[in-house]
Amino acid sequence: MPSVKFKNYLHLHILVFIAGFTAILGEVITISAIPLVWYRMLMASILMFVYIKLAKIKLRVKPKSILKLALAGIVIAAHWITFFAAIDAANISIALSMFSTGAFFASIIEPIVYKRKLIWYEILLGILVITGVFIITQSEIKYINGIILGISSAFLSSLFAVLNGSFLKQHSATAISFYEFLSGVFFISVYIALFTDGFTANFFNISKNDFIYLFILASVCTAYAFIAAVYVMKVISPYTVVLSYNLEPVYGIILAVILFPETEKMTPNFYYGALVILTTVLLNAALKNSRKLKRKQT
Repeated sequence: MPSVKFKNYLHLHILVFIAGFTAILGEVITISAIPLVWYRMLMASILMFVYIKLAKIKLRVKPKSILKLALAGIVIAAHWITFFAAIDAANISIALSMFSTGAFFASIIEPIVYKRKLIWYEILLGILVITGVFIITQSEIKYINGIILGISSAFLSSLFAVLNGSFLKQHSATAISFYEFLSGVFFISVYIALFTDGFTANFFNISKNDFIYLFILASVCTAYAFIAAVYVMKVISPYTVVLSYNLEPVYGIILAVILFPETEKMTPNFYYGALVILTTVLLNAALKNSRKLKRKQT
């Protein structure tokens, strides 16, 4: 019989695969990025509320925390909108390779938020990430809008991760996610009402296939993935979880090349640049783990 730890490792990689599959759904869903994220967050909020009631999870948080969670909700909504917009403007491979630059942004944001000094190797690895992006940009300049949107998405993702790190010390991950999703729905709704045609009949007129894909995105790739990741981290170290999630772009790009060979065919330079970025991300995680081990030993 497989051990409990092995089952959780397997579960973790299924979650990473699901994360990579999110980009595939972004490609096949025909509605644009803003309504896509609105539907995703609304459906995920409803599903999480059902889970919260069944699991009897407390939702009470301090008023000050509500404001902070609302801000994080806006950030995660903007991250998803720019990510799916990057897929629309370029393709899955570009969006995911740019998303990998998030580790570089995290190394800049963390010292500012937690008031710590910048580590020397983070600067060096940051230069390597920029080099990887430069190589991709040089060979795929036709996708410049997608590259910019992808980098913006990576920055917002890193900002969200750093903000969430401080929230987890005070509240449950499920309650945090629920309030963030709700606030995301609210602020996207305000944007739609004020700056677009609003909630017209056409807005709600989505195809059967789009509805099915949106439901999979909201249930499996969002509500389930968020909740399951919390349980996995009770058995597996956060470092292993973070390192494993760095494989998300790898799984996503492989899936994209298999499923959409015509639109995902890239120049050799793209793969050189993507390899530089992904290698840097993994090296960054390994160096951080090494520093943590040294601290424990001293």
